[in-house]
Amino acid sequence: MSIETTPNASNSEHGFELKKRRRWPWIVGAAIVSVGIVAAVGIPMLNPAQSAADIAGATLTVATAEGNASEQALINFIAEKVAPKYGIRVAFTGLSDSNTINRAVSEGEVAGTIYQHKLWLSQVLEANPDFRETAATPVFCWGFGLWSDKWKDVKDIPDGATISLYSDPANEAQGLWVLERAGLITFKPGIVKAKATQADIATNPKRIRFTLLDFGAQSRALPDLDAAVGYTEYYLAAKIPLEKQIFAPQAPDEFAGQLTIGTKFAETANIKKLVAVFRDPAVQQFLATDSSVKGILLPLQEK
Repeated sequence: MSIETTPNASNSEHGFELKKRRRWPWIVGAAIVSVGIVAAVGIPMLNPAQSAADIAGATLTVATAEGNASEQALINFIAEKVAPKYGIRVAFTGLSDSNTINRAVSEGEVAGTIYQHKLWLSQVLEANPDFRETAATPVFCWGFGLWSDKWKDVKDIPDGATISLYSDPANEAQGLWVLERAGLITFKPGIVKAKATQADIATNPKRIRFTLLDFGAQSRALPDLDAAVGYTEYYLAAKIPLEKQIFAPQAPDEFAGQLTIGTKFAETANIKKLVAVFRDPAVQQFLATDSSVKGILLPLQEK
């Protein structure tokens, strides 16, 4: 087996980025350290008064990254069509970066966020031990697949091909999972696929070489690569047609975007209702049918 890794060559961002939230998701390394430093300096309170989680009738704000149209569309739908059935009011807000979002959730300045999956949240909490957050329920999966400007089918990818993965551990793991599902690599027995690294690869029969790029850089570099594993959102934003996505298996819930709440507010009546709202079947129906999120936010797998 031959595995080669090329250092990250770009500074663009995605919604799972600790350095700064994009535009979107949603890298680790020095970025995690910087998050802790920023947190120590302090972020101004969005609302220094009592948390809306504790106030009957208060509007419960759900935050995600500024400019994330698909996640905003989902939250707005929930606010208009689902939340009233549960007797609560929900509103969207966009915040500038992941550190701001997570601190706001932890402190109860906002009621929750939907921008991260469990592995990313665990990395946030490890880097920021003063944050207290809980992944309350999975909501959706991001569109994520194998893209190529040169090949139309996985079987056409040649020996010695160069394939890009994202340069943070959370998204690198999902990229490796896609390649394993595509039959391009196999994993060692017993590994946790949601936390897989290149060290967990058992076989690499085509001697694929891996290059690590961040979110915006990967889509720009596609003509120079044999393939890349990345988020549908970024490729569509870069005007790359969906036909260039040659393999896109439904992601397991380990990679699902979670409704993340402040742990100390989990038992309040408002937050219990908020969790029930996001679990309502109408949410999955919206994800399956609405054009505003098509191909970008996907419904969860049926159990």
